Amino acid sequence: MKKRIAITIAAAALMFAAPAKQTFTGVITDSMCANADHKAMNMGADAKCVTECVKAGAKYVLYDGKQAYVLSDQKTPEKFAAKKVTVTGTLDAKTKTIQVDSIAAAK
Repeated sequence: MKKRIAITIAAAALMFAAPAKQTFTGVITDSMCANADHKAMNMGADAKCVTECVKAGAKYVLYDGKQAYVLSDQKTPEKFAAKKVTVTGTLDAKTKTIQVDSIAAAK
């Protein structure tokens, strides 16, 4: 009985210690350019630059106008390349990575 209570208390403590989900709004871009301006790359449309940079090894990131955050989901952002989105997830501040729960076009 005491063991069961201890496990329940430990589980509850872990739930409260888990980072809270947040909502982030910004533009889907790539870690090579790391901002919303792709003109210097001379590839035409920004979306093309983003997808080409990712094909070359860059990662999809969310740029909020100040900071670029790597996204844990590297498949869903493809359809939002160079578009403003809202990402729901958990931020790891040390690695500047968002553990993505969802991505949707910003309203």
